[in-house]
Amino acid sequence: MARAASVCLLLGVLWPVAAIDIYSPRTLDVLNGTDVRLKCTFHSRVLPGEQVTVTWNFRPHSGGPDQTVFYYHGQPYPATTGRFAGRVTWDGSIQKSDASLMLWNVNPADNGTFQCQVKNPPDVDGNIGEIQLAVVLKVTLSEIHILALTIGSACVLMIALVVAVVVCRQQRRKRQEKKMEMVETERGRSEKEKLKKAELEEATVMHGERV
Repeated sequence: MARAASVCLLLGVLWPVAAIDIYSPRTLDVLNGTDVRLKCTFHSRVLPGEQVTVTWNFRPHSGGPDQTVFYYHGQPYPATTGRFAGRVTWDGSIQKSDASLMLWNVNPADNGTFQCQVKNPPDVDGNIGEIQLAVVLKVTLSEIHILALTIGSACVLMIALVVAVVVCRQQRRKRQEKKMEMVETERGRSEKEKLKKAELEEATVMHGERV
């Protein structure tokens, strides 16, 4: 008995239990009748292999016991009974630390929390990925869409303002050029009249001297 305890203690020291980190989106808004990818990735201190197990469960928003959605150990084992039978397929890759699923034909009964748990011995402890799935009956503008629309509108307004400034400057320049042309024309006309008057006065003087 003491020898067995010593062996277990020695194995615990040489091969300690480590934690596995699981990453998944916190919330997903999905349009009724469409398909969605339930993303779940993990990071383990041990190279993933055939020892990896993946368990997906579902907790209805309306309450009730958790339901098994999917199980993976060497190969996928989708649910054969219940609401998820025939609606869930494996979309991950253990070698790439990906334990994601595809959920087909989403409906309001899928409102709830999807839980992703991965074990990769000796990494068996760690957090559980949880995705709050909300099924919407119609598309609504998200905050990102509203932000993109606001930025787009601001860009259009800025471009319109720049175009207006450029047009105003061009019109002002044209008016100034036209005004300068008029001034030059008037100045030329005045010089011609002065020259003509001087010539006439000179001719009058010369005529008086002859007489």
